[in-house]
Amino acid sequence: MKSNRQIKDVLFEQVARLAKAMASPKRLELIELLCQAPKSVEMLAKEAGISIKLTSAHLRELRLARLVETERQGKHIIYQIASDKLPQFWVLLRELAEDRLFELQHALQQMTQSTKEWRGAGKTELMKQAKQGALVVIDVRPALEYEQAHLQFARSMPLAELQQRVSELPKDKLIVAYCRGPYCLMSVDAVRLLQEQGYQAQHWREGVADWGAVNVVN
Repeated sequence: MKSNRQIKDVLFEQVARLAKAMASPKRLELIELLCQAPKSVEMLAKEAGISIKLTSAHLRELRLARLVETERQGKHIIYQIASDKLPQFWVLLRELAEDRLFELQHALQQMTQSTKEWRGAGKTELMKQAKQGALVVIDVRPALEYEQAHLQFARSMPLAELQQRVSELPKDKLIVAYCRGPYCLMSVDAVRLLQEQGYQAQHWREGVADWGAVNVVN
């Protein structure tokens, strides 16, 4: 029979499995990508900027920790988050890091210093203004991610299409762009492009993981 000390060691060891599995910048990025939508290894590798081989290795570690799971679709293996609690955990971890690490705060400031950030009262106020037509909200993530989950009243305008579709947006209203979250540069790039075209535009730092499944339109 195990002693209380041995049992306690086992408990902490098992919890540490999750921390160990997430102790990699690229694994955290893969988790954020999977919070947007289920994706193949090939797609994740392209978006994370690493090889398919390395992506597969990272995903293997996340799967061993039961943080992600797989589903076969034809010739492709599709990865998805294994628990609705994972996006919440990612946001809490990110917010703790932003609160404690000055280097991270400085990096975030540098990332967005050339564009304006929408600083309203939050998602409810943003949606209220969008519904009333006081501003226009655009989702600049890829269409696949928009189809999986998006904010109500948000228009799908992927960054890759924005230059060609910019005329669809009104110039007499504020345009608020959002993407995957505060570490995603797509909304910042979208705002910069819109400002160059003479639009009033701001980016919003929150993403799907911040809202939670209950707050998105599927």
